[in-house]
Amino acid sequence: MGGWTQWPSRQALSREGVPRTRLLINGGIWLGLTGWLLVDALRSDAFQGWGRVALIGALVGCAALVEVLRRVTLDHRLAPALVLIAVLIAAGAALHAAGARTPSAAVWVVSAIVAMERLPLVIALGCAAVASGAYVLASGNSPLAEAATAGALVIGGYALRLDEEARGTGYRLLEQERMARRAEAESAALAERSRIAREIHDVLAHSLSAQLVHLEAARLLIERGEDSAKVLDRVVAARGMARDGLAETRQALSALRGEMAPVEDFLRESAAAEGARFVREGEPRTLTAEAGLTLRRVVQEALTNVRKHAPGARVELRLGYAEHTVSLEVRDGGARSAPAAAGLTVSGAGYGLLGMRERAELLGGTLEAGPEGEGFVVRLRVPL
Repeated sequence: MGGWTQWPSRQALSREGVPRTRLLINGGIWLGLTGWLLVDALRSDAFQGWGRVALIGALVGCAALVEVLRRVTLDHRLAPALVLIAVLIAAGAALHAAGARTPSAAVWVVSAIVAMERLPLVIALGCAAVASGAYVLASGNSPLAEAATAGALVIGGYALRLDEEARGTGYRLLEQERMARRAEAESAALAERSRIAREIHDVLAHSLSAQLVHLEAARLLIERGEDSAKVLDRVVAARGMARDGLAETRQALSALRGEMAPVEDFLRESAAAEGARFVREGEPRTLTAEAGLTLRRVVQEALTNVRKHAPGARVELRLGYAEHTVSLEVRDGGARSAPAAAGLTVSGAGYGLLGMRERAELLGGTLEAGPEGEGFVVRLRVPL
């Protein structure tokens, strides 16, 4: 029963989404009908002088009422719409009583069609029945023919209703799609900003904190009157941290733009720089910028940890390509010499395995790290 008592949607009742050509055609039809009625009124001998002026005024008034009816139905206002329909039907009866049979028939026909087109269906059927019934009774023709005419009016109005509801549904779906695309674009922009912020933070947080450590140490050495060589060592270390941080920032930005060298080349270079062994398994696959950057960061962090906690250890980097994932394993065989002093180990990427694990999980991957045998192993797996 809900469909019988519901209004057509606002999109169906409005002109939103109606092609310009369709609007011009509809306007032409209404102007043509109004012009025909006016010409018929001017040719009629039943109206002369002021009577003709009154007839023309009545027709213009009915046209204005139809436009007002369109506006109140657009806002789903039932009471004013019923009043306007009643006024139009009464105006048709008055015109018929005055002898303007063609204009009265036109007013009743338009009332029936507009009611079927724009009112809740159960109400529209009643209004259309009254308007078309008045038309049938006033015509005085064959009841069967007039009944067929009245049925045609109802069906025609209902066909217009279906057409406009289909258009309104299409327009509503199009608007929903546009909103979804805007929301998707905004979400992608936010994700991209978060990604960039995370990369810059990962690089700069370590670099700046390391510089602060060395500069603070230099300040304390100066206050104590220590040897200038020690102060210079701290300043040089801080400068090196600044240089490394700048290089890391440039690498991060280049990776976000997709301008960095392939991941495999980067891993080979990193392994060669550390005297580590590099092994690739599987056929190389194309990686997303985020996945490639994650592999770079994990390698940097793992190699940094080896330098800090297992200096001199044999290291192996293993890159594996599977059908839907890429894996990385960094394994060391245990320290061959004592770890460096704590105050001098603040170097390298330094992003922390916890941060790397969070980064992997954001991509839907996993990171595992822990002792294995005499050494330590870091395993990363991310989807392609």
